[in-house]
Formats: sequence, C-alpha cells, structure tokens
Amino acid sequence: SSGKDGILMVREMKHTEIGDIPADWELQTFEETFSILSNNTLSRENLNNRGGAVRNIHYGDILTQFTEVLDCAKDDIPYVNDLSLLTSSTQLLQDGDIVIADTAEDETVGKVTEVRDLRDGKVVAGLHTIPCRVKKGDFAPGWLGYYMNSHMYHDQIVPFITGIKVSSISKSAMAETLIAVPPREAQREIVDMLSQIDVLIQSEQKVSDKIAAVKLGCLSKMFPKEGKNIPEMRLPEFVAPWEQRKLGEIFTFKYGDGNNNPSNGGQYPVYGAGGIQGGYTKFNAENSIVIGHMGDAGCVSWGEGKHFVTYNGMITRPKNDNFSSKFGYYLLLRMNLRKYRSGSGLPFLTYDMLTEMKTMCPKCKEEIEIICTVFSNLDHFITLHQHKLEKYKAIKQGMMNELLTGKIRLV
Repeated sequence: SSGKDGILMVREMKHTEIGDIPADWELQTFEETFSILSNNTLSRENLNNRGGAVRNIHYGDILTQFTEVLDCAKDDIPYVNDLSLLTSSTQLLQDGDIVIADTAEDETVGKVTEVRDLRDGKVVAGLHTIPCRVKKGDFAPGWLGYYMNSHMYHDQIVPFITGIKVSSISKSAMAETLIAVPPREAQREIVDMLSQIDVLIQSEQKVSDKIAAVKLGCLSKMFPKEGKNIPEMRLPEFVAPWEQRKLGEIFTFKYGDGNNNPSNGGQYPVYGAGGIQGGYTKFNAENSIVIGHMGDAGCVSWGEGKHFVTYNGMITRPKNDNFSSKFGYYLLLRMNLRKYRSGSGLPFLTYDMLTEMKTMCPKCKEEIEIICTVFSNLDHFITLHQHKLEKYKAIKQGMMNELLTGKIRLV
C-alpha cells in the first residue's frame, strides 16, 4: 500500500543470508565488490591540521569524527607532515572509495567512511585502515557509506572480530560478507532521506558546540586570570577585588564509595572520575560537585539531584552558605584541576593536594549569584540542544534500520 507521503511498504520480499530483503535487491560478496588499495602506517605524530599537499584519513578519525560520507571539500582531514614518508606504492583515493577502520577498542571496529567531493584534493588512507575501490556494482553516491555502517552489514563482521584489549578485523575475514545492491534509484532515494537527517544533526551539533565555546570564553573572562584579582568581564556595579583562598578553607572533600563499578540499572546516576557511568539503586550524594580522584583525575562534574559517587571520585561541597555548590562547580571548572594531578600510569589527585591549592573568590554575594545564573543558563541551553541532538540521532538510527533493510521503500 502507498500513501500521499510517497512511502510504500514493500510487499515482495525474498529470504537471504542477511535476512528478508526486497525481491529486486541483489547481493554480492565484499570480495566481488571491491579491490583493496594500499594504505600507509603514519602515526598521529606524522600529521598536522595546518596544511600540506596530501591529506590522510586516520582510523581514529573514522571512529570518532567522520560520518558515513566524508565530504572532502568541507570536513577536517589532517595533512601529512612530510611527503617523503609516503612510499611509492601509496595510492590516492577517488570519489566513491570507502575506507574501513580495521582496529578499535571495541566493536566499533569496521566503521566505514565513503570518500566524496575530492575535487582537486589529494587524500590517502592511513594507519589501521582498509581502503577499497568498487570493481563491480552500480552504487549511488553515499549508499556504501550508509549501508556498511548499518546493522545489516556490521552484524556480519562481528563474528570475525579478533582481539581482547584491541579489536581488529581482517580483509580475508570480510571477503564473504554481503553487500546489498538495490536498484540505483532506490539507493539514491534512501541516501537523500538519510542525508537530510544528517544535515539536521550537523546543524544541531554546531549550535551545541557554539554554546559550549561561549561558555568556555565566559569562564576565562568572568573569573580572574592567574595572578590577577579582578575578572576581565563583570558588571560595572562590582568593583571590589576578589580574595585569594585555599580550597581547603572553602570546600569539604570526601572520597566516594569503595565500590568502583556499581551499576544495576537503578534510577540514580553513578559518577566516577570522568562523569556518569550508569545507574544505581542507591545514592550517597545530592547536588554535589564530583572531582576525579583516580584515573581521569581532576575532571570536574556536576551531580544534579541524588546520585552515587564511586571511590574514583570525590564528593565536594562548600563549607558555608557564602555561595552555592553550583557556583563552586564553576569555580573549580575554571581552575582546570587536571594540571595539578600526579602520576603517569594512573594519574591521581588527593584530598591533601586539593586542600592546599589556591583560588580567587568574589566577596560580594550578588556577584556570585549573577555569575552562577549566567553559567546555569548556558548549561541549560547546552542540555536542551544535546537532547535534541540525541533525538535526531535516534530518528536516524530508526530510519537506517527500516530503509537499509528494505522494510520501507521510498517512491
């Protein structure tokens, strides 16, 4: 049946090794579809973001930054420092090539980006990647990028992932995995629809990043710089210099619970050294500042409402009513406590270290309240846009599950 919105539920399906797909979709193996190109093994130290003649796709960027379709005209791709580092066998990528990250710390291994809009740019594939070029099949721009990142394809490679601490996938293991080849018009319609939701996601991400940048700028200007006792930006009615005090004079510090991994899906957020780590049915703090004690030592988080803090975090609160816990959070955030931590293998920050650190504090309660209001409003806007971003991502995931399996056809 079809509707006015142009979406048609597919009726004729066929059963295949990867599940039911539309009868007019074809399947071919990875080995039939692609020829393997050569990559290089340049580490991050051999790359820069300033400029150069050749850009390099690093596996870490595929895993954390690049989307299904890499727009080489707009996206930030690092440059090779020294062209002599590239061997004579290095092959330049072309539009339509795909690059697979063959190594990761988890099952994100196998993530793919499809190269597009190269124009006159020169791009190569780097460390821990498998660059591939289509040798069989008629593919619309973007189809392979979206399809090979979907569950429909990625679930096929999961059984072949090897390694314990580091996961990897080999070319030979992927050889018999199956690539879906719908009619080209169907591919184009699906890519267009997914591209539209990607535009919304990217736009929302830019807004969120912009607000976060504004917050960072305000932190540097509304609190005095090191060696100063007056902030660069403040309302004209506040003229009194801030006073220097030890953290031990203004905060109490208490290590969290001895259990470092409590998580049973409970309603209370669990905070460790680096932020939220799940949920627990118990809580040991409420509206508190959490400072990373071991691991991501010096990370400062705000624990809204009731929450549970593990031993890797320190529950931190102001000693009196001169200012709120929320203002204390912004004060400690501005200090960048990570620069004070010790230890190399497992960095740490102790109660005794914190109590002796010094910071500047405003004397006027009204100034404290205004500063707190400014940053609370910024945090509220950031949270709103993050929720919107997560909603768009969930919509996209649902669309991929329906469109890339042929359950829903666009006409």
